Amino acid sequence: MSEGQLLSGGWLWLAFGLIALATHVPRGSFIVAGSRVRLPEAVQRALRYAPAAALASLVAPDMLLVGGAFDPFNLKLLAGLAAFAVAFRFRNPWLPFLVGMAIVWLGRL
Repeated sequence: MSEGQLLSGGWLWLAFGLIALATHVPRGSFIVAGSRVRLPEAVQRALRYAPAAALASLVAPDMLLVGGAFDPFNLKLLAGLAAFAVAFRFRNPWLPFLVGMAIVWLGRL
């Protein structure tokens, strides 16, 4: 088949349908099965780290890279490290945010 035929109406709708199934079946299975199906304990323990891993995957590239390259003197990296240290030391949900933002704000003056 040529490239034009693969992008024709029927093949395109088939691709859309398969992608929709691949997206919605795993999500819907938890809703349909409800509490009748329990995940293994090891999977439940591993999933506890999923939110932190997702946040780290979004934040880390912006903190570590400047123009696509690592810069150890990056202002965002300094603010992130300071916020992490404050969060680790004081266990306050708002203080790391305030410290990190203050460092970025003062660094841009």
